[in-house]
Amino acid sequence: MAFSVKLNDRFAREYVDTNLEKNLYEESELALETLVSKNGKGKDFLGWVELPNHIQKTEIERIEQESARLKSQSEAVVIVGIGGSYLGAKAVIDSCKSHFESHKKGSPEILYAGQHLDSKYLSQLLSYLEHKDFSVNVISKSGTTTEPAIAFRNLWELLKKKYGEKAKDRVIATTDSTKGALRKMSEQLGFVTFSIPDDIGGRYSVLTPVGLLPVSLAGIDISQFLKGFQEGCEALLKEKDPRNNVACKYAVLRNHFYRNGRLLEVLANFSSNLDTFTEWWKQLYGESEGKDGKGIFPAGVHLTTDLHSMGQYLQDGERKIFETMLHPDRTNSNLKVPFDPQDLDGINFVAGRDISEINREAMIGTLAAHSEGGVPCLEISFSEIGPKGIGHLMYFFQFACGISGYMLGVNPFDQPGVEAYKQNMFALLGKPGLEELRNRLKDKGL
Repeated sequence: MAFSVKLNDRFAREYVDTNLEKNLYEESELALETLVSKNGKGKDFLGWVELPNHIQKTEIERIEQESARLKSQSEAVVIVGIGGSYLGAKAVIDSCKSHFESHKKGSPEILYAGQHLDSKYLSQLLSYLEHKDFSVNVISKSGTTTEPAIAFRNLWELLKKKYGEKAKDRVIATTDSTKGALRKMSEQLGFVTFSIPDDIGGRYSVLTPVGLLPVSLAGIDISQFLKGFQEGCEALLKEKDPRNNVACKYAVLRNHFYRNGRLLEVLANFSSNLDTFTEWWKQLYGESEGKDGKGIFPAGVHLTTDLHSMGQYLQDGERKIFETMLHPDRTNSNLKVPFDPQDLDGINFVAGRDISEINREAMIGTLAAHSEGGVPCLEISFSEIGPKGIGHLMYFFQFACGISGYMLGVNPFDQPGVEAYKQNMFALLGKPGLEELRNRLKDKGL
C-alpha cells in the first residue's frame, strides 16, 4: 500500500484567493525546507521527522517482549500519562479496536489514569482494580507532572498491597533516559524502563515507546503502524514541490483561511473510532500553534451525531470557521438496511443499501450544505481505519503541523503557555518557594 492520505478542496475553492494562495505556497516551500533541514525554531525537537526510518529492530523486539510479559500476567494494564504521554496511544487503540470488546483476545483490558484530577474517577478505578490482576505503564518525561504523579502514587500503593515485593515486576516506566524523578524512582525500585528521546516532544512521540508499548499491549500490530509512518515519511520527505505535497497543501489552505479571518478549524469525522484521534489532533495543533497571540483554534465534532446539536451553528452561525472532514476510503463493513413491508418509518427508499454508503452520502450532503452556507470545507481521506492507515494519517498531520506552524511564524515544538496554570495551582496548594505568588493570588480573593 502506498501513502494514502489525500486532500480534496472542491468545497473550498470558491473561498480561495488565488493570489494569496500563490504567495502562501512560496511560504510553504520555505517552511518545508526549514522543517526538513532542521534549522528553524525548535530544531532540537525534530527527531520525529525521520524517526520512522531510524527505529531499531531491537527496540521493537524489546517493546514486544515486555508487552508479552505484562500481558501474560495482567487482566488489565493501566496507562498513566497526560497529554502527549497518552493521547497518541489512546487514539491508535480506540481507532483500531472494536467498540464492544473491551480488549482483544490474549490482550489485557487497557485503562487510563493520570489524564486529569477527577478524584471520583481515580477512586472508582482503584476499586475496580482491587479484583483484577493488573500492571501499570507510567509515562512521564520528568515524573513530577502533577496528574500522573498523583495517579501513579495511588496505583503503586495498591500494587504493593496486592503483590508485595513482586509489585515492581508489574510496572514499566517510560521516562527520561538519564534524569528526572521517575528515572530515579525506577532505578531505586527496580522498574523496567523505556526511554523517551530527548529530541522528541510529547505530542510528536506516538512512534516512540510512549505510544508503541501501550499500542502493543492492546494487541495491535505495531509493525503495521510503523509501516504506515514509514510510507508517510517517504512520501512527504521526497516531494519537494509544495503544490504536490499534500502536507504543504493542507498547511497553505489552513493559513489562507486564517489570514482571511477564519480563526477556528473544525475537524469532523464520520466514524466513532476516530473520536479520540480528534482529541489527539486538537492537542497537536492547539499546543503547536496557539502562541504569541496567534493560532487557529482546533475544535472537533463527530458527525452525523453532532449535526443534531452543533450542526445548526456550523450551518448558520458566525462565519469565522472552516471545516476539515476526515474519512477513510474503505470501512470494511457491509451492513445493510433491512426491507420492512410496512415501511412505517418511511426509510424503505434506502433498504438494501450499505449503511456505510448512506454515511458517505450524508458526508457529501453536509459538505455541500456547509459550503453553500459560507463555510469552506476540506476533505482529508486515507485508506482505512487500521494500524497502517492511522500511521499514514498521524505522520501526515504531524508533518503538516510543523509546516503550518512555521508559516504562522511560531515555534511549533514548544509549549510555554502550559506553565501558567501550573504555577498558580502550585502556589495555591502551598508549594515551597511560591509564597509571593500565593500572596498575590490571595490578594485577588482566590
